[in-house]
Amino acid sequence: MVVSRIKYSIIPILFHVITSCNNHNNTFLGAVTSATPEASTAGEEIFLKDGNAIDVAIAISFALAVTEPAMSGLGGGTQVLLSLKNQQPIAINGTTLSPYKTPISIKDTLTYHRRSTIPSTVKVLDYLWKNYGSGNVSWEDLLKPSIELAENGFVLGEYRAKVYHEYGEKLKSSQFSVSSFLIDNRIPQKGDTIKQPELAKTLKRLAEFRAEDFYNGEIAKKIALDMQEHGGWITIDDLNNFPAPKELKPLSVEHRGMMVYSQPPPCGGWITLLALNLMEKLNKDAVLTNEEVIKALYIAHNERNKKPVNNLTTYDSILKNKLSKSYSKKLLLNEQSPSETIVNKKIGETTHFSVVDSEGNSIAVTSSINAYFGALAASKDLGFLYNTYMDDFIFEDPDHPFAIRPNAMAYSSMSPSIVQENGKTVLVLGSPGSSRIISAVSQITAKWIEGRDIQHAVTQPRIHVSNNTVYHENKEDTLSLSKEFLTEFDLLLKTPSESLMLQEKLNAYYGGVHAIAKENGNWIGIADPRRDGKSIIVKKSNSNE
Repeated sequence: MVVSRIKYSIIPILFHVITSCNNHNNTFLGAVTSATPEASTAGEEIFLKDGNAIDVAIAISFALAVTEPAMSGLGGGTQVLLSLKNQQPIAINGTTLSPYKTPISIKDTLTYHRRSTIPSTVKVLDYLWKNYGSGNVSWEDLLKPSIELAENGFVLGEYRAKVYHEYGEKLKSSQFSVSSFLIDNRIPQKGDTIKQPELAKTLKRLAEFRAEDFYNGEIAKKIALDMQEHGGWITIDDLNNFPAPKELKPLSVEHRGMMVYSQPPPCGGWITLLALNLMEKLNKDAVLTNEEVIKALYIAHNERNKKPVNNLTTYDSILKNKLSKSYSKKLLLNEQSPSETIVNKKIGETTHFSVVDSEGNSIAVTSSINAYFGALAASKDLGFLYNTYMDDFIFEDPDHPFAIRPNAMAYSSMSPSIVQENGKTVLVLGSPGSSRIISAVSQITAKWIEGRDIQHAVTQPRIHVSNNTVYHENKEDTLSLSKEFLTEFDLLLKTPSESLMLQEKLNAYYGGVHAIAKENGNWIGIADPRRDGKSIIVKKSNSNE
């Protein structure tokens, strides 16, 4: 990694009003919002080359792999919810898979290369381009922004610098080719310009040979060799035989007259939608109270822990019941104590971005290497970090439905979501943050439908519930909870670490929601101020001057 010290001058832009009709001499092309300014700018470039929302999403994903390496990358997995021309969304299951050589009986002691499942991101992006791209932008052009960012560098923003400060020592402790993420064994700081020449070479090869090379060509061979040399389980056969992503019917519920769609298993969309149903049942007035949000999240998260969807491929009848209004009523009448077993026990991180275009296409993408800086291991020749999705299986219990085993999908909290009103998309959103994804997406969806103000919904303090523990982003909100309410559910109040806070009362622990909403006939894009993100209005000038 090459570095130069400059003054950091990029200021995250929280939101933009985006008009979907002609405005003077400008024509609306689309809206993008993602976790880094550089990735959003990459998306803007593709819109200006006549790309559609899907083309833009591909360019953003590759750019995030360069500019937010702690969260996502070529070694991770990607989940997509896509609506074409305001039609009912399509869920694209881009799950990763455990390697064929994965042992059945093993303790939870995996480190480095053995923590990685077979990456899906590159295959998902290739699938999107081949099946849903506009045809106006070449694959090479979609990778060009990310290649330039890797070669020429990007300026490390405040939130990403905080992540380095918090987790950089773990990187330094690794002996597995992570030097490209450090600077002369020093942890990068805010304002550093980071260049990644090894990753640039890999991206150039992908630009020339596409995803085929990642799974069947030279890149695949280098991954397999690196795994073999360092005790990893991924083999060349795993990469050669990795399947194309599957298209699935999304899950959906009606909430206050709108249809809310989210990602089916192995993702967490059903818990997000269950929480929405519960909020609707609980709400007695026009505005959701904190107690109503807490109660809904408490019940939804504990339903997941005590009665998870055990079959990640055959779940239609189970979820039809769980997402019915009558089931939510039943849960409220039969409140249960919290579960002692939490399925998704690891603390993870992720990235999410949203895109809409002038043709009515919208796409919500959640991508991850699971833990901060993933497996803390990379190939010295390829420049990207492996993921840690092996951590999300259940160990030492081979009869458990989520037991570690070969060729299996890991249970996930990812919940990319799309809301439609009268058959047209009005909200696109998602978040990083492990189980906090569910809490963030359900709250913001409910509060946006309630007030039609996405800026307020995203920037106001959030709540997360885990087991019987309540985490308030704004400590003052805990004072409003009655002792009777806390006693009824035996709730404990806790405050998470504030090490990643960018500003008072807004903590990245509670997610990083990047959303686009239709309000009063205009599109509004917002980048969560808890991160380094940016939303961009993309317009084409029609002026002849």
